[in-house]
Amino acid sequence: MGHAAWKDTLEEEEENAGGMLRSWWWSVILLGFVSVSPVSADAPLSSPLNVTIKEIEVNSAVVSWETLEGDPVIGFAITQQKKDVRMLRFIQEVNTTTRSCTLWGLDEDTEYIVHVQSISMSGSSPPSDPVLFRTPKETEKLASKSPDEITLEEMGQAAQLRAGEVIIIAVVLVMWAGVIALFCRQYDIIKDNEPNNNKDKAKNSSECSTPEHPQGGLLRSNV
Repeated sequence: MGHAAWKDTLEEEEENAGGMLRSWWWSVILLGFVSVSPVSADAPLSSPLNVTIKEIEVNSAVVSWETLEGDPVIGFAITQQKKDVRMLRFIQEVNTTTRSCTLWGLDEDTEYIVHVQSISMSGSSPPSDPVLFRTPKETEKLASKSPDEITLEEMGQAAQLRAGEVIIIAVVLVMWAGVIALFCRQYDIIKDNEPNNNKDKAKNSSECSTPEHPQGGLLRSNV
């Protein structure tokens, strides 16, 4: 009986030791998972890829780019600079998933350098590779369009201009018609008053041609 009890005690201790070893391994695995997770969350963002400039106009252009799948991007930042000029223009937008931005207020026939950065909750990515582009001249843009390339917007603008010209001409004609009508009315009034004025003048001249003597007789000249 003593040998059997000792054997049972030994098996119980081995079982307890195996349970403690398993618990220790699980603790190591969980600790490793917890310690690795923050490192992956704080991993730096990758720079935007395939930065391109399109729809280049005289005073505007569109910047587009791509980001790596899985990057926690919440916004972007764009640095715009004229070539050989130190002054920068900084554009930033957050809480957006867009991967393009329109640059406004550009100067014609000017070279620009553009960098793009991704933004996350932990910070910004390194800048992308610089992209250089040049805006065309106004004359070059107009010359590049053929007569058949008139857009609907240009047609609408032309129609609006024509409508405005018609309205201005109509207003001027109405004003001239009013002025002429007023002149004719005044002329008729003056013409109607002319006979009465002539009668008054004749009456006044007849009264003045036969002056009376203060004593009631007519004045006569002495011979």
